[in-house]
Amino acid sequence: MVILREGICPGATAQLINALKEQNVKTVVELVSADIEDLAQRCSISYKTLVAVRRVLLAQYSPFPSNAADLYEELLGSTAILSTGNQSLDKLLDSGLYTGELTEFVGSPGSGKTQVCLSLAVNVACALKQKVLYVDTTGGLSSARLLQLIQSQVDSLEEQVTGTRGSVKALVLDSATAVLSPILGGQQMDGMSLMMQLARELKLLARELGISVIVTNCVVRDIGGGVKPALGCTWSYVPNIRILLRRGADTAGPGKHSATVLKSSRQPTRMSVEFDITSCGTLSSRAAAALPSAGDLDST
Repeated sequence: MVILREGICPGATAQLINALKEQNVKTVVELVSADIEDLAQRCSISYKTLVAVRRVLLAQYSPFPSNAADLYEELLGSTAILSTGNQSLDKLLDSGLYTGELTEFVGSPGSGKTQVCLSLAVNVACALKQKVLYVDTTGGLSSARLLQLIQSQVDSLEEQVTGTRGSVKALVLDSATAVLSPILGGQQMDGMSLMMQLARELKLLARELGISVIVTNCVVRDIGGGVKPALGCTWSYVPNIRILLRRGADTAGPGKHSATVLKSSRQPTRMSVEFDITSCGTLSSRAAAALPSAGDLDST
C-alpha cells in the first residue's frame, strides 16, 4: 500500500498532504476512492488541484486494464505443446505436454515410468530440437539405453549436438518419491514444508520460465488393500495432470503397457490408452483402448 507523502507526484505539496491526513486520507487507495468534491470542501483545497493529483496517481500506480479475451490470447501465445513422440500418449495428454504445467506419471516399479520419461525427453531434444534437463534422483539412469534412444532418432550424435537450440523447454524429475519419502512421516517434522517448498519451486519454474515439468511418483497400498499414488493427499493438488502407468498382464506379451488419466482439466478421468515399450526402449502406439474399471485405485 502506497503512503501519501510530499513530492509523490507533481502538485503533492506538504500543505496538501497534511490537509489530507487531517481527514484520515493517508494512502493512494484512500485518495483515489474518495469523493473528490466532498474531500476538497472538507480540506479547503482547490477541487481542480485534487483532481489533477488524483489523475497523476492513477496513471502512476494503477495497472493497465485488461479483459479476459486479452489474457486468453496472451496465454495462447506463451503456451507450447511438446509431443511425447507417441500418438497414444499425446492423445491422452490432449496433444502433448503443455508448458507452464506439471505432469506426473504414477506407477509401481516396472510400470514404465522411467522409460516413458526417457523417451519423451529424447523426442523433445531430437525431434523438436529443444533442450531438456533430466534429473535422476535414484541413480538408475542407463546411459546405454539413453544412447540407444538417441541413435534411434538421429543419424549421428554430432547432428544432435548441433541441432538443439534455445533455452530449456522441459524438466524431468525422476523420481519425486525418492527425494521426498525419506523426509516424510515419523520424526521428520519439517518434511511436509520441504515437500511443499519443492512443489512451489517446480510450479514456479513451469510458469515463469514457460517449461513443461514432468515428475514420476510411486504407488502405495491403502487401508482397503488397493493402491494409490504416494506422497499423500497434499501432494495430489500439485500436478496439473496425473497419469497412471500400468504394465500389461503376462498374457498380453512383453512390453505391453497402459496409461490412464487420474487428474486433468482437459480430459475425462479414467480415459485410457495402451502402448508398447520395444526392446530398444522406444514407445509404439497400440489400438485405442476403452475406459478401464475404477478398480482399486484411489486417484488421490
